[in-house]
Amino acid sequence: MGKWFLHPLRVRYQETDQMGVVYHVNYLNWFEIGRTEWVRRAGISYREMEERGLLLPVTELEASFKQAAHYDEWITVGTRVSEMTSLRVGFESRVLAGDLTASLGEQYEGDEPPGVPLVKGRTRHVWVNKEWKPVRFAREAPDWYDKMTILAGLDG
Repeated sequence: MGKWFLHPLRVRYQETDQMGVVYHVNYLNWFEIGRTEWVRRAGISYREMEERGLLLPVTELEASFKQAAHYDEWITVGTRVSEMTSLRVGFESRVLAGDLTASLGEQYEGDEPPGVPLVKGRTRHVWVNKEWKPVRFAREAPDWYDKMTILAGLDG
């Protein structure tokens, strides 16, 4: 599998409950931020994809909560591609305590990024057009498919 791409975030007040603990749905938002940044690193923006008529809805979501994050703490969202075909793409996500980019940079190669795991998860997506009909990404946008394949470490 490819490298983990790391993105630091500071926990904002509105992401927490009255006890200062991150409300669970915010981890899923952070997964989305990680995916968006991963795609951006491939040289593509979601806006451009949507303008081309390509959408990438979530079809499966899994999250395992290990520890809580708290208000004003730094966290790192780690994202990598776990599977990719012309029709589907799967991402692994990790939310880790602290800003790991300070010591590791923006990429990490290994089974799991180091650090204290707060949440582990994955999402699966299918490429569809504006009518929500499945499409083959490699056929609709071969240049982007190649970029994503290379970044995912699946280029052979």
